[in-house]
Amino acid sequence: MWFVYILLCDNGSFYTGIALDPQKRLLMHQTGKGAQYTKIYKPIALVYIEQLTNQTEAMKRERELKTWPRKKKQQLINNYNQNDL
Repeated sequence: MWFVYILLCDNGSFYTGIALDPQKRLLMHQTGKGAQYTKIYKPIALVYIEQLTNQTEAMKRERELKTWPRKKKQQLINNYNQNDL
């Protein structure tokens, strides 16, 4: 299984990526071993995770989410976190 994840960064922005293990990937981002973006804007929280069947599907979903405006991403995150309670 692959995952799409969204991180909240220290400047208030969102970073979207894919990984086999989102928690492990978060630690990589936090220690400067992730993407260039997260080296500049440190991630402070993993705010969204979505499980997909394979890497291709995860990459498609990642591309889709990256095109969304911030407001739509925020709604997705809010719904995810409400369902998680």
